[in-house]
Amino acid sequence: MEAKAITKYVRISPFKVRKLTGVVKDKPVETALNSLKFMPQKAAGIVSKTIRSAVANAEQNMNLDVDDLIVQNLIVDQGPSLKRFRARARGRGSRILKRTSHITVILAEAAV
Repeated sequence: MEAKAITKYVRISPFKVRKLTGVVKDKPVETALNSLKFMPQKAAGIVSKTIRSAVANAEQNMNLDVDDLIVQNLIVDQGPSLKRFRARARGRGSRILKRTSHITVILAEAAV
């Protein structure tokens, strides 16, 4: 069985969140949360919150044992971008894209 949680419209670039996917994928939930706790990136806190939400979904809705769960997949998609302008030389303006992310965490039971 799989449990999942989705966090949408997070105001952080998906490129920055994707750097953490290799650390978390295919690891037990407890190990993944411990490693994210000591990372200095802003994305680490967001991903750990999404993992905790998926664990709560697995425990509450599917009656899965929390100790046997692993992070099967971590998907980071790009959400809509906020478009802003910055004043430049000679009366011009340049575009600034403030990117957003959709983070999906899928947990599965470890094959024992």
